[in-house]
Amino acid sequence: MSQVNDIYGSVEIPEGVLWGANTQRSLQNFPIGVEKMPRELIEALIHIKRAAAQANGEKGVLDRSIADAIIEASDQILEQELYDQFPLAIWQTGSGTQTNMNANEVIANLANKNHPGLVVHPNDHVNKGQSSNCVFPTALHVCLTLMINRDLIPAIEAMRDELDQLAEKHQDVLKTGRTHLQDATPVTFGQEAAAWAHCYRQCLSQLEAILPMLRRLTIGGTAVGTGLNAYRGFGADVSRYLNENLGEQFESTENPFHGMSAKDAIVFMHGALTAIAADTMKVANDIRWLASGPRCGIGELTIPANEAGSSIMPGKVNPTQAEAITMVCVQVMANHQAVVMGASQGNFQLNVYMPMILHNAWQSIRLLTDGLNSFRERCVQGIEVNRDKMRENLEKSLMTATYLNNRFGYDQTARIVKEAHERGLRIKDVIVEHQLMTADEFDAFFDYEAMIKPYEL
Repeated sequence: MSQVNDIYGSVEIPEGVLWGANTQRSLQNFPIGVEKMPRELIEALIHIKRAAAQANGEKGVLDRSIADAIIEASDQILEQELYDQFPLAIWQTGSGTQTNMNANEVIANLANKNHPGLVVHPNDHVNKGQSSNCVFPTALHVCLTLMINRDLIPAIEAMRDELDQLAEKHQDVLKTGRTHLQDATPVTFGQEAAAWAHCYRQCLSQLEAILPMLRRLTIGGTAVGTGLNAYRGFGADVSRYLNENLGEQFESTENPFHGMSAKDAIVFMHGALTAIAADTMKVANDIRWLASGPRCGIGELTIPANEAGSSIMPGKVNPTQAEAITMVCVQVMANHQAVVMGASQGNFQLNVYMPMILHNAWQSIRLLTDGLNSFRERCVQGIEVNRDKMRENLEKSLMTATYLNNRFGYDQTARIVKEAHERGLRIKDVIVEHQLMTADEFDAFFDYEAMIKPYEL
């Protein structure tokens, strides 16, 4: 252990670590929970520090050798994945100050280690033109933008494409539709699966709509939004360098006061995540109900048998992937409430619930990405259609009688359906018995294919 003294007293820091007194005090003062700042947030934070050094070096605000040392140390952290040097809890100061100081200390100590004789100060140099109050919300936006673009959008696109293929393959397979969990008029399985695929098209549109808001950064607002101790245009320069380094489209917000105190962009973003969860819950439930059985359920689909379904019932197959993804969906929906409540607490010039907001948004994106990929790979890709069962259920359904409305009217058709149900007969049997049509006339008229689309005038 090494002992460090500052205005707050003495603190002992373990040998070999790159952090300093502020990080160590945070470890001691916030022994809360097991949730740590996620790697994706730290990556975003290091990119911000790198871009800030580039901007300050370009303008001569930092000595070129110090700026280059900061850039070099930042690259080293990203390339060598030194994320074990960022050990702090989510449950810390609500501005994320300790994590910003953690990054400043690690970068400065690494730069000084790389360049003996050069003095890089964590606050005066690495944090130049910055405050935790503008850095952390910027890191929050950068982190979530990168996660959505790199991870979540590809997962949604892959699910959409898989369901499109399922729909195309079975576009002509007739089956009964269901509303209110009751029999309804016919559809094709292709139509049913295409609706699932369209859910993810909608989800993609919603994510694309929120990305411009996430790309607005508060960096340069410093302590309260005024830009004190940062040069004019610093935020725009940092955004420019981030774009060059990350291939992104970030821009400096037009109102840093808003960016630091309000978190409405995150609420809007998490609303899109909640919509993904809601749609995915619907798709997963449809699949597991249609696959219920194998003999005493609906049984229209067969899903992969990935593992034993029961510790006592041999040979049982359960929809485990559907169960996993629907639990993910419930967690995302719960996270939304925490994000909304945290975002509502932006008092005066700062919101101090940002680490909690980050944790919930990060978890939602991570869970949805992993959950969708697993559900697609281990369930959706292996779906098999039981055409015979679909046909059997279709032919048993009484709701195909709806097609007779134009021939007999609603009231008479309703009486036919009621009698068929009470006597356990087919629609055809009742119609022929009452001499409303002959058997041949019924067969010639009654067309399942015509029931799955509007009629032509």
